[in-house]
Amino acid sequence: MATSPDRFLLSIEQTLDRFSMPMNTLKVGVLLTVLTLCFVAIGGWLGGTGGMIVALGLAVAMNVGSYWFSDRIVLRMTGAEPLDPRQAPDLHAMTRRLARNAGIPVPALYLIRDPQPNAFATGRNPERGVVAVNQGLLDLLSPQEIEAVIAHEIAHIKHRDTLTMTITASLAGAIMTLINMAQWSTIFSPSDEDAPGLLPLLVAGLVTPIAAAVVQMAVSRAREYEADRRAVDLTGSPAGLIGALERLEFAAQRVPSRSMRQETAHLCIVNPLTGGQRFTRLFSTHPPMNERIAALRARAPHGATGRRVSVA
Repeated sequence: MATSPDRFLLSIEQTLDRFSMPMNTLKVGVLLTVLTLCFVAIGGWLGGTGGMIVALGLAVAMNVGSYWFSDRIVLRMTGAEPLDPRQAPDLHAMTRRLARNAGIPVPALYLIRDPQPNAFATGRNPERGVVAVNQGLLDLLSPQEIEAVIAHEIAHIKHRDTLTMTITASLAGAIMTLINMAQWSTIFSPSDEDAPGLLPLLVAGLVTPIAAAVVQMAVSRAREYEADRRAVDLTGSPAGLIGALERLEFAAQRVPSRSMRQETAHLCIVNPLTGGQRFTRLFSTHPPMNERIAALRARAPHGATGRRVSVA
């Protein structure tokens, strides 16, 4: 019969999935607003109304700069090179198909000569989307797993997550810059009666980076879960992404990255700087891998492996 329990559960899942995107977007918007307000409030605390205006202007300038130049900066920092279609025809065909399914322009493909398997997306909008893959990813993963990784990154591009995360990182860094400037100003100009005392600034210097990191972590984790879900929609099965995440997490803890830094780690599909350290994982911008995989397994735990994609 058409009214089977499985179909009923599937209809519930599809209904909830339609609401998940607006809710996640709302949550990210609230978190970004909180981060911006913290930035402006700190500027007001340090310099009154003038400081608040300067802080707001600086926040706007940093966001505009991030919007226009973040993709070029990230690609240059990681040493990414354009990947010619003749070098990887299968990978380009796969990317074209997924982009068509997602309804976005085909993103440019870049290759990073890094043995650690990983990938990230950048670009201020879908029209300027870029997917960069490490050589290690192409060497280790099957085509089904590579397809799932590309689908995950295309989901980030479609929903402009790369821009969101760049702005988040810029604001978090700007907050710390304000605190550091105020601390040094107080040390070298102790006679300024209107300036905050050194002790409040020291406390702010301890609390503020933690608060900013927590907000940045919350934004990033929300977008990773959403991209995982959309990747399954694009590929039709969670099997490829489950296998990819398991392999990538295992390799990231054993193969050091040659290209990734702390400033760019949040862009990757898995944290490239884990190194097995628990403290690092506590403040990771990525959700716990076991929770990501559990969420994927709950959807449809089946799939198969396939032939590997090579790069000449």
